[in-house]
Amino acid sequence: MRIEIIRDPADFADRAREFLAARPERNLLATVLETALASGKAVGEPPTSHPEQLFAVGSDPLTREVVAAALRAPPWPMLASGFDNPAHASDLLQQWLAQDPTLNALGAEPVTARSLVEAWRRSTGGSTECEFREALHSLTTVNDPPRPSSGWLRRAGDGDRDLLIQWAIAFGAETGLDPSGQAAAAVDRRLAAGQWFIWEDARPVSALAHHTAIAGTVRIGPVYTPPELRAHGYATAAVAALSRRLLERGAQRCMLFTDLANPTSNRIYASIGYVRFADWEQHRLLR
Repeated sequence: MRIEIIRDPADFADRAREFLAARPERNLLATVLETALASGKAVGEPPTSHPEQLFAVGSDPLTREVVAAALRAPPWPMLASGFDNPAHASDLLQQWLAQDPTLNALGAEPVTARSLVEAWRRSTGGSTECEFREALHSLTTVNDPPRPSSGWLRRAGDGDRDLLIQWAIAFGAETGLDPSGQAAAAVDRRLAAGQWFIWEDARPVSALAHHTAIAGTVRIGPVYTPPELRAHGYATAAVAALSRRLLERGAQRCMLFTDLANPTSNRIYASIGYVRFADWEQHRLLR
């Protein structure tokens, strides 16, 4: 494999977009890239604020076909796909660290994640810890929730902004998935795109969003219900309704991530038709 480090997101998109769109397992990388290209920013920040943003492609040396890719916009982790071979993972990490010495976390499917983790340990003498493991689920047909919830789904508007920011901050604190502290910027971006929705039951009781479609696949997330409003079926009903809406409007499939440490979320989404098709891991890199 020939590995090249790239600074320009447009150049990376020209090389890697087809590879990222080819499999739903790579949807997270693909949506991060599309967000950066659409906004002219790296995950919510001007490029000048994070000059260390970095991309990489791994290609077949004979055909030049892209067979692996990685990206990072600090302070977010590196996201990678296709670096399953330990030698390729080691080569990537060696080149990457020469240009991004602040790398402190990575996320990938388990084989790639573990190859990169081992490469980190060998090349730095450091240690690692798995922060979380997730399952990827998809569906093409929605089942009605087995326990119907009162309420209805509506698209969020500007009047919901403050509540959505409050809930986005709470979601980030609960899951550890917002190291940048940019909840307001993320909410505003998706509000402008019409991608936030609320489950209303006399008042807002749950919120969820979706990402831009990639090759017919639309990823739903985050999904958040305040602790005091849980166990009423609101999240299940909201995800079912939004999934059905997206499929009716042309999506070929919907997908979402669930925390494997949370059996409730895995169970409730399975009840409406989501099927687990892959796994994901995020590891902290320690020196």
